[in-house]
Amino acid sequence: MVHLVTGVAGFIGFHTARKLIERGDAVVGLDSVNDYYDVGLKEARLKVLSEAAQEAGVPYTFIRANLADNAAIEACFADHKPVRVINLAAQAGVRHSLENPHSYVESNVLGFLNLIEACRKNGVEHLTYASTSSVYGANTTMPFSEHNGVDHPLQFYAVTKRTNELTAHAYANLYGLPVTGLRFFTVYGPWGRPDMALFLFTRNILAGKPIQVFNHGKHTRDFTYVDDIVEGVIRCSDRTATPNPEWNSDTPDPASSKAPFRIYNIGNNKPVQLLDYIRAIEEAAGLTAELEMLPMQPGDVPDTYADVSEISAATGYQPNTDVKQGVANFVEWYRGYYGV
Repeated sequence: MVHLVTGVAGFIGFHTARKLIERGDAVVGLDSVNDYYDVGLKEARLKVLSEAAQEAGVPYTFIRANLADNAAIEACFADHKPVRVINLAAQAGVRHSLENPHSYVESNVLGFLNLIEACRKNGVEHLTYASTSSVYGANTTMPFSEHNGVDHPLQFYAVTKRTNELTAHAYANLYGLPVTGLRFFTVYGPWGRPDMALFLFTRNILAGKPIQVFNHGKHTRDFTYVDDIVEGVIRCSDRTATPNPEWNSDTPDPASSKAPFRIYNIGNNKPVQLLDYIRAIEEAAGLTAELEMLPMQPGDVPDTYADVSEISAATGYQPNTDVKQGVANFVEWYRGYYGV
């Protein structure tokens, strides 16, 4: 079975493709390898994937292309005929969306449309795609549930991801295309993105520089280790979305449908205060951080907390990496990769 994984040079896409390769699946990886952050890190991930495929003796092909390039996407499907698609390519980052919203339309809206059209035309068995906890926006009901409404986004990144969810439902309804959306909650771990808090904090702490702590470190996040995320992604990809026979149009459930459409939270289900997260980094690094306390940033939310009961019931997903261990794994990788 051929899996198309988009965003394979990215953090979660890299880990997902490597896991599929390790279990013996054929993988076609696609990524534009843009310069949103260090291209060298992305190229290093691609090298690891190529080596993993050679070691496992499984077919692996990398295509350097942008999802917004419809001709390239159509050629990818014609040449490789993927059976399942896992879309992890996107312009990420809440803060960057405040400065460059047009790039989010190209990558997250147009790119997703090109991909889902190709899935429809080529009879793909199942499309699994990344959404985000940011869609919960102004909602303060904790823990966040897929059955709650998500109509009050606080920044444009969330708007583009919610657009993906709505587009997916339309295609599931019109064409019977099975689609599953996954709302990720603050993913962290080795090979992570340099614009994420863990990377920034670790780099500065090891260099003896102060770290910027927004909201005075009081907000909480449902930090989720990347291996747990990948386990959930693959479990969902393996379980083709089906219609919900109990779905009622008089009281419509946002997380399912009469069409083959599902949305799941995928988080750790154990929110941690940012200051405790920083203490875990200090413990792993053996150093004390110098904190520069700042107010909350525009578009940010005070807390996130995932209800994962739905994905657990559907797939058996159970996150099992505590924050101390996960942070220690990252710090160990960072020191090794950068020779610190």
